[in-house]
Amino acid sequence: MTSSTPWPALRVTYRVSASNPSDLHARVESLLLEQTVELPRAALRDPFVLENIVGRLVSVDPLEATNHRVVIDFPIIATADDPAQFLNVLFGNSSIQEHVVLADLQLPDEWPGRSHALPGAKFGAAGLRQILGVTDRALTSTALKPIGLSTERLAFLCGLFARAGVDIIKDDHGLANHRFHPFADRVRACQKAVLEANAATGRRSIYVPNLTGTPTVVLEQLKFAQDEGVGAVMVAPMLLGFPLLAEIVARHAKVPVIGHPSFGGATRILPECLYGKLFPLYGSDATIFANFGGRFSYSRETCGRLAEALTRPAIPGLAPTLPMPAGGIKYHQVGDVLSFYGREVILLIGGGLYEAGDDQALRARAEEFVRHVAEFRTEARQG
Repeated sequence: MTSSTPWPALRVTYRVSASNPSDLHARVESLLLEQTVELPRAALRDPFVLENIVGRLVSVDPLEATNHRVVIDFPIIATADDPAQFLNVLFGNSSIQEHVVLADLQLPDEWPGRSHALPGAKFGAAGLRQILGVTDRALTSTALKPIGLSTERLAFLCGLFARAGVDIIKDDHGLANHRFHPFADRVRACQKAVLEANAATGRRSIYVPNLTGTPTVVLEQLKFAQDEGVGAVMVAPMLLGFPLLAEIVARHAKVPVIGHPSFGGATRILPECLYGKLFPLYGSDATIFANFGGRFSYSRETCGRLAEALTRPAIPGLAPTLPMPAGGIKYHQVGDVLSFYGREVILLIGGGLYEAGDDQALRARAEEFVRHVAEFRTEARQG
């Protein structure tokens, strides 16, 4: 990345709405100052601060109507090589301003403290595929749901899906330490069910528990789950916090981490930046997001850019990870979805399987889902 600054820079792109040039100038000036010094320019007298801390404007370009593309360089030293302070510089105070949207980011080529702040995916697409023993096709996934089922019922469903050949069987993100299926009981029972199914089928399906709670609780859950031998874990970074995700990946995780998008809509960050860049930078090996045409509102174009950012990261040194589209994909859409994403994808279908009917019908549909994905052949994402 070429920077307009004498120091290594975090280059950030914002979308700024302004109805006239005066408003635009004021809002750009606010962005330059708010993320680091949080003072009016007239109050800045220290030469070092002026030269090395204040953001520098790279460009302002019109988009459509009253929207503008604003690119700013911030000194990477302002992040203190800290995962929370990185977000503060990226989009801290300015996230409160309703006329600003975070659109993109680029890291400096030289940043010795990057691994401390942003661990990146530990396993990535290649590591996850190695665990599952699958190299030549898209991966399949489903979720254990709904909240309220007994531990025994969830374990039965886990075994059913594993015997049907589903690669990744994860907790629904709403499954917590509920009294009807406590975390420890659920993890132990579901992991046992998967291992028994794998022994019967010869496959390598994995069970993925959802980690949720306070940081102390989440780390205790991670340790328990790993001691039980789970194949991966899932966290919702927007609920738990990106710095906790970074600590999990850098210091504690021995298995892949799947990122869930819950609470992601509470931000003014473009999905391709939030899920396509921030999730993998903080350590997510696979990222769940709302697929186009489902019960959420992302477009095909947004999903395409998001998948591209995950599978072909533009940030040097960041391992390719896997997109995990979900959110209302219907069973009859499997071929269309795979045609769009290609084989570098984890296809997550929940309700589209459960609506098949009773357990026998559910098993049959899951097997058909697995067979359909296995028979589908494509090399590259289209669209």
